[in-house]
Amino acid sequence: FGIATDENFVITTTNRKEVTEDNFRELVQDGVTLYLLQSVDQTLLSATKERIDFLPHYDTLVKSGMYEYYASEGQNPLPFALAELIDNSLSATSRNTGIRSIQIKLLFDDSHGKPAVAVIDNGRGMTSKQLNNWAVYRLSKFTRQGDFESDHSGYVRPLPVPRSLNSDISYFGVGGKQAVFFVGQSARMISKPADSQDVHELVLSKEDF
Repeated sequence: FGIATDENFVITTTNRKEVTEDNFRELVQDGVTLYLLQSVDQTLLSATKERIDFLPHYDTLVKSGMYEYYASEGQNPLPFALAELIDNSLSATSRNTGIRSIQIKLLFDDSHGKPAVAVIDNGRGMTSKQLNNWAVYRLSKFTRQGDFESDHSGYVRPLPVPRSLNSDISYFGVGGKQAVFFVGQSARMISKPADSQDVHELVLSKEDF
């Protein structure tokens, strides 16, 4: 790596957790992406890529039909799909101490790419591992643990109140990935954790699958 004998360095995960003798077995596993840095908070000089491998839940095959989620109760499916996307922002901004901003944009300008639905918020952001978890099909936001916790960590399911901003829109029963691929052919999530300088990006596309 071209490191001088008198030069200090650290090895971290993409979540900026330093690898030490004590946590080596926990953090360094097959397929994990690591950073070799001069310090834990060093600014990255270029974008990095982390490959995510996961085995889809069996429900991907057993319950993959869109009809079950969107049409079984005779409902108009589009509002349910949009509600799933907004639910992520409601949860992310639920602890904001200041202004809680959630924007929904419909983009139709072909000069900037294909038409898209964009949901933008000023929430606490997600780490690389939390984005990883979001990518896993049918992994509940209420059951993720440890370093692989979801963006809803510490979230307590509120009592049901009609039309409240309680981040429980998922009550409708459809998942974020299904909502994305009902509306379009690909998903791009860009997130910066509030306590980090890193910006993480996740891209899922029907073409890649």
